[in-house]
Amino acid sequence: MGQKIHPYGFRLGPLYTWTSRWFANDARYADLLLQDVLLREALTKRLKPSGLALVEIERSINKLRVILHVSRPGLVIGRGGTGLEEIKKFVEMTLRSIAHKRKLGKAAFDQTKTKVEVVVEPVKEPNLSAQIVATNIGDQLVKRMPHKRVCMQTLDRVMTSGAKGVKIKLAGRIAGAEISRRETYKTGSIPLSTLREDVEYAEVPALTKSGYIGVKVWICKKK
Repeated sequence: MGQKIHPYGFRLGPLYTWTSRWFANDARYADLLLQDVLLREALTKRLKPSGLALVEIERSINKLRVILHVSRPGLVIGRGGTGLEEIKKFVEMTLRSIAHKRKLGKAAFDQTKTKVEVVVEPVKEPNLSAQIVATNIGDQLVKRMPHKRVCMQTLDRVMTSGAKGVKIKLAGRIAGAEISRRETYKTGSIPLSTLREDVEYAEVPALTKSGYIGVKVWICKKK
């Protein structure tokens, strides 16, 4: 079972909680969900140099709270908190743009009524964050670095940081090959079917000159 299902969704409830926390009726649910998805995509693209690991969104009646988990919080906060104000304005502008382009009715973002709050949380160990590790591998593949060396160095770095196990899977035209293939690199223990195990998962596309290479990363943390 654990091999065929998303590790995060499989453990949702007993181990993890939802990354979007709000309630809406049937009329607004789809619009708010679309806002969350597009806002995450925009923030991921903008905050990539900061090592963005996770975006949590909380909504109440007149408040929208965005929690950013980053490995380099100084780049986001900026001098005297100027960076936070820029991110806040970026979130407001993105939500207004989404509401205008998608013609969202009741879920349209109203700046006069909705207060936006941005909170930055530091990631203590970036090498144990699957999202950051997968992004770093993808960036190195785009720079045409040898994929085997990249993966083996990543395995050593993650295990040295205190992981119980790590698995990396690449799929696509690896190293510019004519025929696409899959390669898997693994060390340690990855018990995907055990609910009590803390397994982080991330998948990132790397756009190389030969085409997309999919990068999947599983990291099992020690308790």
